[in-house]
Amino acid sequence: MKTAVLLSGGVDSSVALSLLADQGHDLHAFYLKVWLEDEVAYVGDCPWEEDLHFVRAVCEQFNVPLTIVPLQAEYLDRVVGHALYELRSGRTPSPDIFCNERIKFGAFFDRIDDSFGKVASGHHAQVECENGSWLLKRGADPIKDQTYFLSNLHQDQLAKTLFPIGHLEKTQVREIADQLELPNRARKDSQGICFLGKIRYRDFIQFHLGTRPGNIVDQTTSQKLGTHEGFWFYTIGQRFGLGLSGGPWYVASKDTDGNVVYVVHRDQLQYNRCSSFSVRDINWISGLPNSDQLQVRIRHAPELPGCTVHRSPSNDSLDVELAEPDAGVASGQHAVFYNTETCLGGGIIERG
Repeated sequence: MKTAVLLSGGVDSSVALSLLADQGHDLHAFYLKVWLEDEVAYVGDCPWEEDLHFVRAVCEQFNVPLTIVPLQAEYLDRVVGHALYELRSGRTPSPDIFCNERIKFGAFFDRIDDSFGKVASGHHAQVECENGSWLLKRGADPIKDQTYFLSNLHQDQLAKTLFPIGHLEKTQVREIADQLELPNRARKDSQGICFLGKIRYRDFIQFHLGTRPGNIVDQTTSQKLGTHEGFWFYTIGQRFGLGLSGGPWYVASKDTDGNVVYVVHRDQLQYNRCSSFSVRDINWISGLPNSDQLQVRIRHAPELPGCTVHRSPSNDSLDVELAEPDAGVASGQHAVFYNTETCLGGGIIERG
C-alpha cells in the first residue's frame, strides 16, 4: 500500500514510520510547513531547523523519500484566524483540534494525489472499522492518548488514516526507538501547539495580539491582587503563571471590556465550579450515541468523568450535566464525549 507519513521530527512519528516500513508499506514522508515567516522572525533563531534535521535523518535511515509541503496560507485561514477571534472574545479555543481536522487530515489530503491509500501519523489513537463505520478508539497509553485532539475528524478522513503506534504505550515507543537507534530516540516530546514546534502558545498569542496591561482582581472580595498583560493569555481554571502570593489562585472569569482577570482562592474554588453547560457545532464521528450517559473530557487529560447529555430537537446542540462539577469549564474549548474506549466526537463549549 502506498502510504503518506506525516513526520514532525519527534519520536512518535518516526517510530510510526519504522513500523510501517517493517510491514512493507510503500512510504513517502511529508513535513508540513505551517509556521509563518513573521513568526520565525519574532522568535529569533528558526526553531524548526532541528525538526527538519531529524526528519531528514530518519528518512535517510529507512530510505524513504521526503517532501516538504507549505501550508502557511491554509493554516492562517483555517486555524489561526479562528483561534485569534476566539481569544479576542475572551474564549479559549482548541487550535490543535482544528489543525488536525483542517490541516493534517484536511488541506494535506487535498495536496496529495489519489495514489496514496492511507495517511499515517504518530498520534496515540486507534482506528477500527465496525459494521461499515469507522470508529476512533483511545490509545493504549491513557496519559498520551490524543483522541481529544482528533475528535473533529469525519468518516472520510478516518477511512484514510493510520495510527501505527496507537496500540503502544509511550515507554514501548521509546524502547523501539532505542532498539532501532533512531537519531531522535533521546528527543523530548514537543510541548508546542500543532506543528508550531518550539514556539510556546503564549508567544504565539503575543505575536498576534500583543499585550494590554490590566488588573487581576479577587472575585470574592473585589480586591486588586496584581496585574496582567492581557486577558487573552488566561483561561478559566488556570492556576500557574498568575504571579500572585498567598495562593494557590485560580482564574474564575474574565471581563473582556474592562480587561480584568478575576481569580478565586483555592478555599473558594468549590463555589466557582460548573456543573452544566451547552455544546454547539457538534461532530459525531459515527452517528448519534445510543445513550445519554457518557464520559466527557473538557481538556486534554487522562481522566474520563461521567456526564448526562440532553440533545436539542434538531440535534445541533447539547446540554451537558457533569457528574462532578469542574472549575475549569471554559467557553470556546471543546467538550469531547466517550463511550468507554470509543471517542464519539465533540463540540464547542458555551458556558452561561
